[in-house]
Amino acid sequence: MPKKILIIEDDKSLSKMFSKALEAKGYEVILASDGKGGLNKAKTNLPDLIVLDIMLPDSDGIEILKALKADSNTSDIPVVISTNLGDQTTVSRILEAGGKEYLVKSDWGIDEIVEKIEASLG
Repeated sequence: MPKKILIIEDDKSLSKMFSKALEAKGYEVILASDGKGGLNKAKTNLPDLIVLDIMLPDSDGIEILKALKADSNTSDIPVVISTNLGDQTTVSRILEAGGKEYLVKSDWGIDEIVEKIEASLG
């Protein structure tokens, strides 16, 4: 059974790119374009890993991360934060809230991002 990866990302072209690259590696990919939908999909699908954007149209990704970590059903799911914000304050907030890894999207190519996701799966 393939591992499930939930991508919570409002940029449709980026989520499509992530999805294609991960599916090519044999993962099952679930997409959500906002925080509320992502939280619901995390609870119903219980993915093996979540890639979470910080800047979402309906919520702050860090608040979604905190909600995931506070729920006993989703608290053990590793969460990789995908963001364009690399400042120390944001990074500290991500790590304090329980993020496993963070990627500054503009610093990495899609292949490198997939490698980081795979490494986070363990």
